[in-house]
Amino acid sequence: MKALIHQKQKGMEGLLFSEMETPSPKAGEVRVKLKTAGLNHRDLFVLQRHQPEDPPLVIGSDGAGIVDAVGENVTNVQVGDEVIINPGTGWRNTSDAPPKGFETLGLPYHGTFAEKIVIPEENALPKPSHLSWEEAGVLSLAALTAYRVLFTRAKIQENQKVLIPGIGSGVATFLLQFAIAVGAEVYVTSRSKEKGEAAIKLGAVKAIDSNGDWNGQLENQKMDLVIESVGAATFNKSLDQLRTGGTMVAFGASAGDEVKLNIRKFFYGQFNLLGSTMGSGEEYREMLQFIEQYNIKPVVDKVYGLSQFKEAFNRMENASQFGKIGFKIV
Repeated sequence: MKALIHQKQKGMEGLLFSEMETPSPKAGEVRVKLKTAGLNHRDLFVLQRHQPEDPPLVIGSDGAGIVDAVGENVTNVQVGDEVIINPGTGWRNTSDAPPKGFETLGLPYHGTFAEKIVIPEENALPKPSHLSWEEAGVLSLAALTAYRVLFTRAKIQENQKVLIPGIGSGVATFLLQFAIAVGAEVYVTSRSKEKGEAAIKLGAVKAIDSNGDWNGQLENQKMDLVIESVGAATFNKSLDQLRTGGTMVAFGASAGDEVKLNIRKFFYGQFNLLGSTMGSGEEYREMLQFIEQYNIKPVVDKVYGLSQFKEAFNRMENASQFGKIGFKIV
């Protein structure tokens, strides 16, 4: 089968679109013939984390396709089923944090940037009927991350004021849609006027310039909840937008992972600071029910052929996208 393989060198230089042996499912596993897959920021990080001396690795976490083989003792999935893939393994039930053994497809295990993938039976769930193949293929990692952030960690409520700095990423566009679905009032920031306008079309109340004075642009309105994923570049500006007793949830650090925090200001503000990452299999099923209930679809930015991976990765690295970047496999 054809696959996008990372080997021998760190970074983009180690990526090769090539042939590899087609895997076969073992007991409790199923093989999915992928139709589409989705690119995530995680894939950029994997290119640095996967070492030249490590065995060749198929990267990619998101995908959807049709089951074409099942192993022994598989009872809930059949050949011919249209499925969407939960990229997280080893985290079945919702808990305060991932258990030991939790991993994500695309490192350390082979991922979805290939014609076929073998996964545990429990990671293949019925594709939501309202999603196209392109939409299903880019959904999972970002939507699951957004769901846990808002509902498990932040416990979002109707009519809350929510700020999402750095609108444009896949997770951020899901956060926006999910929060609006439950009746929250959502504000966003971006350096791009076009991305801000796109967010308003999705239902954001206001989009402000990330490089400007946030307090002035928000007219000193304070937020009940801020979702922070940019990192050091915006962390303290985000914290400044919280009302007394407000909550900030952080799940990413694309622009630096070390921040200087004024502890006195923090405790006098009675702020809540929470971390979050990915989500459990239980949360994944809840997320699928949620998007079906509210007819939510991913914002698909652009879809490439898998052989066009350099263009796709460059678009992600330059933060040019609004929403999700996808790959058409077959």
